[in-house]
Amino acid sequence: MLHRKLMAVGEPVLRKVQDHPFWSGLRDGSLPGEALACFVEQDTAFLLPAYARALARCAATAPDDEDTLLLGQSIVGTLEARDRLRRTYADLADELGLPKLGEPRPVDPATHAHASFFAAASARSFNSGVGALLPMVWFNAEVSDRLKRDATPGSRYLPWIEVYHPGESYRYAVQAFFDMVDRAGERCSTWQRQLIVEQFSIGVRYEWAFAECCVLQPPWPV
Repeated sequence: MLHRKLMAVGEPVLRKVQDHPFWSGLRDGSLPGEALACFVEQDTAFLLPAYARALARCAATAPDDEDTLLLGQSIVGTLEARDRLRRTYADLADELGLPKLGEPRPVDPATHAHASFFAAASARSFNSGVGALLPMVWFNAEVSDRLKRDATPGSRYLPWIEVYHPGESYRYAVQAFFDMVDRAGERCSTWQRQLIVEQFSIGVRYEWAFAECCVLQPPWPV
């Protein structure tokens, strides 16, 4: 099955992402509040909306209704997650001593590149798009599970981690994306299958780059 090949490609990068100072700092409470503020701002203002639009493009070109339904449901889920993240951050900012979010700062170059990648891949073809979109779904599940499982007791960010986790039912969405990719792999040509792998391979590296840009941001204005 194609998704197993993709997992083998992505797992070394997933380990790097899991161990990145952004995610490890959330687990042990050492992450500067400015880095989490940057993450929420860049994710909700730029990356998640771009992801939702890429899902919509793939839904419009999906070869069957099952894929269209999954992608349509994912659009709703993505935009609801965006709103939930901003609302949760605002609710917890004072309690956790986090910077307030005001007007969004300019998009970070890494975020802009990531969002542009979603747009270009989904505009190219359905196969290109699903290869590009899969890493965010899969990595989100793995990162969220480890955050919840391995968070240091008493960590500053435990309240955030509890709300950030998308819930146990999210695993069904990940499996549904794997199944969609497997169906695409079965009906496409060899070069189209390779395109899925190539776009996926690029997408997993953007997941690391996004975490990196959040910890390298200049000081947050007060």
